[in-house]
Amino acid sequence: MKPIAYALAGLGLLLLGCQDQGAADAGNEAAATADASGVAISGAGATFPFPIYSTWAASYRDLTGNAMNYQAIGSGGGIRQIQEKTVTFGATDMPLTKAELDEHGLLQFPTVIGGNVMVVNIPGIEAGELILDGATIANIFLGQIINWNDPAIAALNPGVELGDLPIVVVHRSDGSGTTFIFADYLSKVSPAWSEQVGAATAVNWPVGLGAKGNEGVAGNVGRTVGAIGYVEYAYASQAGLAHTRLVNSEGNAVSPSVESFMAAAASATWNAEEGFGTLLNDQAGAESWPMAGATFILVYKQPVDVVATAEALKFFQWAYASGDDMANDLHFVPLPDTLTAEIEASWTQVAGWGG
Repeated sequence: MKPIAYALAGLGLLLLGCQDQGAADAGNEAAATADASGVAISGAGATFPFPIYSTWAASYRDLTGNAMNYQAIGSGGGIRQIQEKTVTFGATDMPLTKAELDEHGLLQFPTVIGGNVMVVNIPGIEAGELILDGATIANIFLGQIINWNDPAIAALNPGVELGDLPIVVVHRSDGSGTTFIFADYLSKVSPAWSEQVGAATAVNWPVGLGAKGNEGVAGNVGRTVGAIGYVEYAYASQAGLAHTRLVNSEGNAVSPSVESFMAAAASATWNAEEGFGTLLNDQAGAESWPMAGATFILVYKQPVDVVATAEALKFFQWAYASGDDMANDLHFVPLPDTLTAEIEASWTQVAGWGG
């Protein structure tokens, strides 16, 4: 698998995947040098939306001359950096509560909807061939199911020969909104998981190998026979990994797709007063993907750099208007126009935003 880190030198734009802080700092300097005549937008956080943010940013830089330097360091890091006021915006897949937003003077809004998928490395098993349900996944990640020919897996996959292959669990090692979506889903479908582990951006893993970022998990699964991990769908596609189907709340085995992610979001309600913080796991609907979520942006209502924050909002305004096809190509669901209009109306709370 190729590292997910794009250096678009021809555009004067550097976008960083999960790297160490020294590399991130070097990227900041490079972006600042390349864009001395434009507005440099800095962001950090979730790896979940990195594929679409990097694609949008390349197009936006080409159109406007303004760069976005985004460090995909995980949702926990994004929350920390915006709270420390070291970036223009933070990005997280775990929405903050209204109390948390109010405490720090932050505004929160979603950008796209995507889905987590389970990826496996089992000889002879192709993408979509294996079926898993939430209870079985929870028991695998709790260390209670340790071989691929376990009766619980066999019952979901009659006629599929898996053999006595040990399961290697791979999970995130960093604070991660992808982990939050995964752990929140398991907490909804497994009482044992809810009681023993719970849902957060970082949890105490009972078993498994840790890897940094979606790309780290994808890379470890790709290199390890018998492995299973969870990643955002675009990473599975880019890495050529075999994803599983999942049994949803209606008892149907569904495949990940823009359509099944849309089905999960179909009945969602978005409350601007609460920071639009809707969770989309285990939604009703015959075609709903059970492990879906939105990803969110955090900006200050009273920003340190008014010009950069306004430019960041212009970037997302442009993405809402012009980025839907790019999102669909990467298996993300664009937000409906009614919701983006409501989001943009909420930006009047940000000092310096003129629409």
